[in-house]
Amino acid sequence: MKPHVVVLGGNFAGLGSAQKIRETCGDSVRITVIDRKNYLLFIPNIPAEVFEDRDPSKTLKMDIASALDEDGVEFLQAEIKAIDPDKRQVDFIPNERPGSAPDTITYDYLVVAVGNRLAYDKIEGFAEHGHTVSDFYYGNKLRHFLANDYKGGPIAVGSARFHQGDGTKDIKLYGGHAFPTAEAACEGPPVEVMLSMASWLGRHGKGGPNKITVFTPANLIAEDAGEEVVGKLLGIAGSMGFNYVNNSKDITRLTKDGIELASGKKIDAELKIVFPDWVPHDFMKGLPISDSEGFVVTDVTMRNPKYPNVLAAGDAAAITVPKLGGIGHAQCEIVAKQIAKDMGKMAADEADKPLEPVVYCIGDMGNNMAFYIRSNSWFGGPDQILTMGHIPFLLKMQYKNLFFKNKGKMPEWGLNASILLAEKLLAA
Repeated sequence: MKPHVVVLGGNFAGLGSAQKIRETCGDSVRITVIDRKNYLLFIPNIPAEVFEDRDPSKTLKMDIASALDEDGVEFLQAEIKAIDPDKRQVDFIPNERPGSAPDTITYDYLVVAVGNRLAYDKIEGFAEHGHTVSDFYYGNKLRHFLANDYKGGPIAVGSARFHQGDGTKDIKLYGGHAFPTAEAACEGPPVEVMLSMASWLGRHGKGGPNKITVFTPANLIAEDAGEEVVGKLLGIAGSMGFNYVNNSKDITRLTKDGIELASGKKIDAELKIVFPDWVPHDFMKGLPISDSEGFVVTDVTMRNPKYPNVLAAGDAAAITVPKLGGIGHAQCEIVAKQIAKDMGKMAADEADKPLEPVVYCIGDMGNNMAFYIRSNSWFGGPDQILTMGHIPFLLKMQYKNLFFKNKGKMPEWGLNASILLAEKLLAA
């Protein structure tokens, strides 16, 4: 019987892992993907849809089962309830219809790619007074607020504090650099929303950047992009009139009139767009594969040290900081190569190349403009690149189009082409 690979999660990291495992292992393994929903949520482009008053649920949803079927991968729509690494089994409840009986699936390899739980429910006052752009429901809620209820008052955009856990304490990167600690899970989205919001205000005659305050729990917003890149961003934002609050520590609560921060400061705001702590799912906590918070502990080949048949990719992995798609994509390839090595399909010198995280981020700025960041300096690498203009915007939109056209399979030349266009052409 073929070894059975079970992939938990069907969004970017889960879909990407399954497709890469099939590509590298061929038909030597059986693959099953489990996800609570039957579609992929294309999160990165939700802000662009919202600020153009388009319903993201109509343009950013892709069927998972049909994409996986092209590679002979089985799909189960179910809620994951528990993982037992010793018994090599996952407990789940099928959720196509209410009332399904609990069931169990066994595995030879487990790939944990379930992402995280976005803890909006931990932010006091969010339900009554908060907005965000992390899914279709909240995207449309903000879209309707802007169209019908926004009175033109001040706006605050920022992040709650991230609790990283201890799963990376032994990780060394780029020749021995200690793994950094993040105060926010990912601050590309707040920067993107800040800039796009300003463009929206201008187009609708409601003011400009001086109405917007962006805040961060860290000393430096988007610190993972590198001090040089962030310095340039802050310089540009300051010259445009944006307000900036750092060291906010955390969000204490949202009120009708603004945001109260753990630092003791208060930001007056009619519109509060916030991003929460990223918290592991409850079934991940307390497991022998998990760290103090519930993120999966791995080495730089994405394998759990205690259970080498358990691998992780994407936001569920402790080593994925910031919680960023580009890092997750690289991890999918590493996961697949590790399993391919075990199947005798790939040599160890190729399969065991370690993760070298890079922050790739393209953020919409409105008015058909975007910023592009490629940086690894936070992890100990040498690169910090920032460009802005129409070309990064085109790259962001075309990535989405290619992703949907190819059902998640991006061409091998895609990243190199993006670097050429965004870095070399704009610099010419």
